[in-house]
Amino acid sequence: MKQSTGTAIVQPRRVPMLEMRDLTKKYPTPKGDYVVLEDLQLKIMPEEFVSIIGHSGCGKTTLLTMIAGLNEISDGDILVNELPILGPGPERAVIFQAPSLFPWMTTLENVLLGVRQVFPHGTKKEQLDICKYYLNRVGLSEALDRKANQLSQGMQQRVGIARAFALKPKILLLDEPFGMLDSLTRADLQDVLLEIWDKEKITALQITHDVDEAIFLADRVIMMTSGPRAQIGDILKIEFKRPRDRKSILNHPDYYHYRKHLIDFLER
Repeated sequence: MKQSTGTAIVQPRRVPMLEMRDLTKKYPTPKGDYVVLEDLQLKIMPEEFVSIIGHSGCGKTTLLTMIAGLNEISDGDILVNELPILGPGPERAVIFQAPSLFPWMTTLENVLLGVRQVFPHGTKKEQLDICKYYLNRVGLSEALDRKANQLSQGMQQRVGIARAFALKPKILLLDEPFGMLDSLTRADLQDVLLEIWDKEKITALQITHDVDEAIFLADRVIMMTSGPRAQIGDILKIEFKRPRDRKSILNHPDYYHYRKHLIDFLER
């Protein structure tokens, strides 16, 4: 009888791309500390797309700005690839609700500004090629030389999406990037975002108030409890295959189960 060697196959350990450990955010007030987030724990794996929903004031944007390095951490840690963040960094790109473009600069110049900072040793042609590639991906190849103040709100947000992806970040942070847009433009830009993300496979974390948007975009939806002392109240895994088609998802029976789960949580 053949003896077992007893050698076990060791599976490689999966390291989170983004991790929050005992994360707390508090602000001093005359009556004592106001605790926005308390002892929050969350792991986001490489290439995962996560949406965070919750009522206004639950600390969603506070969490995102801390991850971006724009807001000081009170207690705990935020780690990227197991290393604690020490402030803003090019490995974390943010797409805000308002893209905050320089109005006197052209579409191309607004994207080039960041690319030059992140890739200072690239040739001028290499830098321009990166910018043009992503501006083409968002449908702005014919508007490279238009000033930002000549663009519609939807076009400006397309520039914001191109600018973020052009930095080649490890993590994409989205702070309600479609919140100020009409429903048709919103749906169109969701499709644009997913198309580029499907190709780039960057780890993404999105803040949204829109339940349907959260379901359509995410692999998991994180539900935050109401503040103060907000924490993660529930996590819903979205099983739809990628790439995703809006019509197929809306006609899928699981879609309405997911939607009911999220709405029931928000109405508690």
